[in-house]
Amino acid sequence: MSAIHNRAPVTPGDAAPDFSLPAIHREGMVSLSDYTGRSALLLVIFRGLYCPFCRRAVAQFNAMSDKLRQAGVEPLAVVATDVDNARLYFRLRPAKIPLAADPACSIHLAYGLPSMLLDEQLVQALTAVKINPTGDLPEAMNVFEAAPLLNRIQGYTPNEADQRDMERQGAQVKGQFLLDRNGMVRWSNIECASDGLAGFGRFPTEDELMSALRVLH
Repeated sequence: MSAIHNRAPVTPGDAAPDFSLPAIHREGMVSLSDYTGRSALLLVIFRGLYCPFCRRAVAQFNAMSDKLRQAGVEPLAVVATDVDNARLYFRLRPAKIPLAADPACSIHLAYGLPSMLLDEQLVQALTAVKINPTGDLPEAMNVFEAAPLLNRIQGYTPNEADQRDMERQGAQVKGQFLLDRNGMVRWSNIECASDGLAGFGRFPTEDELMSALRVLH
C-alpha cells in the first residue's frame, strides 16, 4: 500500500494547525481564528460527498450540534469537495452546522490524516474486510459492495464532481479533533487508527463525542 501523504497526525497537547477554507453555508472563508479565544471547537474532517459513510456522519454530527453548543463547543465540518458541489448537496439537505470545503484535502494533510493510494494491494485488503459501520447494511460486506448499496439506500446518485473527488482522494482517512478555546488539541480520533481497515467508515457515536468533551473541564 503506497502512501500519497503520511505526515504524523496532530495529537492532544499539540497546537492546532491554522486553516482558512471557503465556507459552504455562507460567503467568505472559515478560519481557525474565528474560534480561537472565543470558543472550543469540534473540528470534523470528512472525505468527499461520494462517501456514503461520510454523508451519514455529517447528518449525525448535524443532529448533535445543539448539544455541543449547550456544552460550550462549536461544531465545524470540513468536506473534501468543491464549494459548488457542496452547496448543491446542502441546499437539498440543509445543515445547522458551519461547513467548509477543501477539495485539495489541505486540512487532512495539515492535521496528519493519512491518504493511501488505492493500488492493487489496498484493493485486495479492502475487499477482504467486511464492514457495516452505520448498521444500515443488511449484513457486513466489503466497501466496494457497501458503497453502491448505501447510495441506493440513501437515494444518492454520485455526480461528476463526486467521481473526480473519489479518483483524486484515493483512500483518504477522516478524523475528529477537539480544540480548546486557545487552539490546543485536547482530543482526537482518527479513522482506522485503532482497528485498521475494519474501522473504515466508522464515526464516533454521539455518546462518545459528548464524553470526549470532559477533557475541557
